[in-house]
Amino acid sequence: MPFRTRRVILFGDCDPGGVVYTPRVAHFVVEAGLDFLSHALGGPAARQLFALGILPPARALSIEFLHPMAWDDAIDIEVSVEKIGEHSFTLLVNASNAEGKPSFRATITQVAVSPETKRPVPLPPELRAALDATRAG
Repeated sequence: MPFRTRRVILFGDCDPGGVVYTPRVAHFVVEAGLDFLSHALGGPAARQLFALGILPPARALSIEFLHPMAWDDAIDIEVSVEKIGEHSFTLLVNASNAEGKPSFRATITQVAVSPETKRPVPLPPELRAALDATRAG
């Protein structure tokens, strides 16, 4: 079942032309992913992941821009688990405007990394279970 959140486009998110500055969309994806993980893990995502003994760097990020977004637009963002691997997981992020028209579609893959070695480690069982639980129902 997808997780849903809403974000309002801020003045500072926009370029001089009044539309969202392209790199800001990557921030929206990361922000929505952290909101999703906070929901799935039952607390602030970064703190929960650190408590599980991992760092969660992104390995891949892909964004397809579908419709311009401008200052004060509200976008609804839906996040779901696309894939769970041995050392990583991929989230699917879809955003649409108030009229339901798709704004962007993205995927982000994050890797479980040891804070000490900075090398990939298996996903902690608690994280795997939390991600699996969001797929049920």
